Amino acid sequence: MIAFISRIFTLLFILMSAAFGLLVVVWGEPNEKTWEPLWQQNYNNIPLGGFIVITLFGLSLLIASWISMTARAREAQATRIVKQLVEPDFVLPKKQPLPKPLKKALVQTSELIDTQRKSLQRLSNERAEANDKIIQERIIAERQRLARELHDSVSQQLFAASMLLSALTETDENATSLKQVEKVVQQAQLEMRALLLHLRPVALHNKTLAQGLEELIIELQQKVFFHIEYELEEMALSKAEEDHLFRIAQEALSNTLRHAKASEVELLLVARDDLAILRIQDNGLGFDVEADKSTSYGLQNIAERAVEIGCMYKIVSVPGEGTIVEVKIPLQKEVEVNDSSVNSG
Repeated sequence: MIAFISRIFTLLFILMSAAFGLLVVVWGEPNEKTWEPLWQQNYNNIPLGGFIVITLFGLSLLIASWISMTARAREAQATRIVKQLVEPDFVLPKKQPLPKPLKKALVQTSELIDTQRKSLQRLSNERAEANDKIIQERIIAERQRLARELHDSVSQQLFAASMLLSALTETDENATSLKQVEKVVQQAQLEMRALLLHLRPVALHNKTLAQGLEELIIELQQKVFFHIEYELEEMALSKAEEDHLFRIAQEALSNTLRHAKASEVELLLVARDDLAILRIQDNGLGFDVEADKSTSYGLQNIAERAVEIGCMYKIVSVPGEGTIVEVKIPLQKEVEVNDSSVNSG
C-alpha cells in the first residue's frame, strides 16, 4: 500500500512538472497578469488550476493502478513459472511477457535444477550398485563360511562313517547290508563334495581362467576317486567370459561327481583356430541327453551360461561310455594369445 501511494504522488509530481512546463511554453514566464486564468476561470465552480490538479491526480491514480495490476500479474506469472521449475519436463515458453533478466535467471535456475537432479540420480544408481556389490560380497563370504563348516564337520563325519563301515564289512556276517550302507555313505560324500564345489566363489579374484581351473582341479584331485587329466592354455578372454566358463566347468565336474561314476576325467582349455575351447570329458555311465535335457538343472545351467556369452556348446553322452561337454567361443583376432600352457597328468 505504501508503495502504491508513493507511486501516485511520484506520478503526480511528474505530471504537474510537465503541465507547468507546458504552461510556461504557452503563457511565458509566470506572473500575475498572464497566469491569471488559473484562478479566474471556473469549471463547475472549480478554478482552472484546481481542475488541472484534480485531473492530474486522477490520471496519476489511474496510471499507478495500471502499473500495480501489471506488476501483480507479472509477479503471479513468475510465481507460477517458478513453481513449475521443479518439473522434469519444464520448458520456459518463448512468448512469456517477462523481463529478459528474469527469463535468463529462470532458464539458468532450470538448468541448475536439472543438473542437480541428474547428479542425484547418478548418486542413487551408484549407491544401489555399491549396495548390490556389498550384498554380493557378503553372500560370497557366507558361502565360503558354509563351505568351510561343511568340510570341517559333515564331510569329515561321513568319511569317518565310511571308514568304520569298511572295517565292519570285513568281519560282520551282514556284509551285504553293510556294503549297501557303505555305498549310501559314499554317495553322500560325493553329493557333499559336489555341494562344496558349488559353494566355491564363482569369481576368479584376479586370477586368469587357466589359473582358476588349475587351482580347482588340484583341490579336487585330493578329494575324489577318479583321475583328472588336464591341459590349460592362457588366452585373452573378457571377465564375463572367464567367469561363465569357470562356472560351466564347475557345473560339469559337479555332474561327474554326482552321477557319472567315472574313473577318468579330462579337462581341456585350449585355443585353436581363433576359438577358445573348453572341454570336459569322462568315461562314466553316460545318459540319454534328449531324455535328461529338459529335467536336469545342471544341463540347463550350462546351456544358459553358454548362450549368455554367445558360445557354441554341445553336450554329447553315450550310455555306458561317458559324457562330453564342450564350449567354443571366438577369440578376439587383434588380441595376441599367450601360448604358454600348463600340463599335468
